[in-house]
Formats: sequence, C-alpha cells, structure tokens
Amino acid sequence: MDAIYIPQLTKAPERTEEVQVEEFLPGLETLTPVRGHVRVQHHGSYLEVSAQAETIITCTCNRCLQQYNRRLGLDTKEVIWLDETANQVNDLPLEREVIMEELLETLPPDGYFSPNEWLYEQMCLAVPLRQLCDRNCPGIPVSSTADTSDSPETPVDNRWASLEALKKQLPG
Repeated sequence: MDAIYIPQLTKAPERTEEVQVEEFLPGLETLTPVRGHVRVQHHGSYLEVSAQAETIITCTCNRCLQQYNRRLGLDTKEVIWLDETANQVNDLPLEREVIMEELLETLPPDGYFSPNEWLYEQMCLAVPLRQLCDRNCPGIPVSSTADTSDSPETPVDNRWASLEALKKQLPG
C-alpha cells in the first residue's frame, strides 16, 4: 500500500480514499494475507481512518504452551488530528509530564498517511493478551505422583528432561 499524500485527499471524491488490502504486512506474522479495506476521510482539521480486516495468526496457549491458529478480526475507527507542529523534533527533556489532551495521534497537514503502518499497529493491538487454545484448557499435564522432588528419574514435564540430564552430570 502506498502512502497517501494528505493534501491530495481534499481533491478526492467526498474527500475520501479507500484502499483494498490483501497482503502480508511486514513485521506481522500471519498464516494468511491481511484482507479487508482501510478508509481515510479528510475532515479539514483531522482525518477519520477506519478499517475492517482479518487474517489468521498462530498463537501459543498461555496454559498448555501448545500452538493453535486463531482468526484475528479488526473493525476499528480512529481520528488523527492534523497539526503543523506534528513530527517536529523539539529539545524536550527526557522525562516530562504529559496531560491527557496531548495523547492524540497527529500528522502534519502537508504530510503523508501510511495505511500500511497504521493497519499494522491496529492489528497488533487486536492480538489478544490472554491466549487460550480452549476455554477449558487444563494446562500442562502434571505427573500424578505426590512428591517428585525425591525422584529425579521421573520429571514432572518431559520438556524438563534435558535439564534433568544436565543436573545428573553435575557433582553432587
């Protein structure tokens, strides 16, 4: 997807440009291309950006650590303010207090909007924080023996077998 020159949006029909998406986004590991559309509308002092897209990602279950595939859908809208001072490098201190009103996305009115980058950010935000392969996932299977600390021959989880073998090589 090519970047959109913001002043050119004012000359587009209904001051709107819609971009169809069917591609892999750089930096986002997906099994299928991201499919959907991004719509950018110029409203004078701000851009209204919306997107509907979907893809399939591979997740790792937080309980059992098994991988599973999940459909990742996106239906979002954001306002990006157009500000002359956007993206200017200021000699600001490394730490400073920021008020809520400053926590806005801004772009220079004579700059470019990158639908590719914006869509990547939105897809990353849509990835679930809690990843479970199944609502009733039991987690990692644990040995039924009550106390395995005295018997290093039977590790609780076979993924620890290499560590157990290394532990046996160490002097007592």
